[in-house]
Amino acid sequence: MNRLGISIYPEHSTVEKDKEYVDLAHSHGFTRVFTCLLSVEGDAESILADFREIIEYANQRDMQVIVDIAPRVFAKLGISYNDLSFFHKLGAYGIRLDLGFTGHEEALMTYNPYGLKIEVNMSSGTKYIDNLFTHQPNRHNLIASHNFYPHRYSGLSLAHFLACSKQYKEYGIRTAAFVNSQTATFGPWPIMEGMCTLEMHRYLPIDVQAKHLFATGLIDDVIIANAYASEEELRALKQVNPEMLTFRVDLHETITEVEQKIVLDELHVYRGDVSDYLIRSTQSRIKYREEAFPPTYTPPIRRGDILIENERYGQYKGELQIALQDMENTGKTNVVGRIVEEELFLLDYLQPWSKFSFTR
Repeated sequence: MNRLGISIYPEHSTVEKDKEYVDLAHSHGFTRVFTCLLSVEGDAESILADFREIIEYANQRDMQVIVDIAPRVFAKLGISYNDLSFFHKLGAYGIRLDLGFTGHEEALMTYNPYGLKIEVNMSSGTKYIDNLFTHQPNRHNLIASHNFYPHRYSGLSLAHFLACSKQYKEYGIRTAAFVNSQTATFGPWPIMEGMCTLEMHRYLPIDVQAKHLFATGLIDDVIIANAYASEEELRALKQVNPEMLTFRVDLHETITEVEQKIVLDELHVYRGDVSDYLIRSTQSRIKYREEAFPPTYTPPIRRGDILIENERYGQYKGELQIALQDMENTGKTNVVGRIVEEELFLLDYLQPWSKFSFTR
């Protein structure tokens, strides 16, 4: 089951505002919370006091809180990897190791008596996870997540992201990545030019970022990196179907009632005999074969156009297609709408026999 999460940074906010945000996210079905000890100053007891209240509040709403930490913070707080009681007292669901140890220590940590999850960093591109598994961790307590990047242009490339994610997915580990809220104003560090895992996501709508992560088939959980996302963004994320791509479309005024029904009300299937030019969904030509499909709007076809064959195409009448390339239109094809520009790249993630749908 895929999950959604938020991030909170208590040292940069107030308990009251964090509680309001937790309540809002909980009301939209979010179940994960990320928070960070990397930038926190103070001794162990003062940190416990500052963080415990909001973590307990999230726990009461069945939200799982992961605390980001690194070896230097262990040393600073006088914590040993052999004794994770500090995080148990904090009420954390688990800890994220921004920088790991040697693999041996992480493996030992997965056997902690509190059942704390140990989340490791997926973004390094090394053989770290292979080394960790040579030390026989308790895989039930081992999860992983990518980094986020507050500096513009410093986020991961798509190729590196895919390569790293595949490494971890091969071990059957639960994975997570971060998306950027366009309305949030802060994170754990003074610099915040958006916060996301993939650089290509930095200025995309938040639901498009999540659609992409889920469509790779490599990410289980999506977490908003910065605070505070708007309720509109939370709602948009909740509406993303992790199992199936739903494309947002603009429909042309020339679309007929039956064509609109085909586009918006039907579940579509990418036909298995693949073309370089079209994604074909053919059931509509069978289901609606008695309906009229007169020629309407038949301009030259562009990549991302939503097409329905009109009656001039004989037995193909009523078939829905998505254009993968620019093509000529002989007048036999009605162009009924278009996938919104920021989602066109998601066409590359549809596979033969994939299910897909459209929404306005």
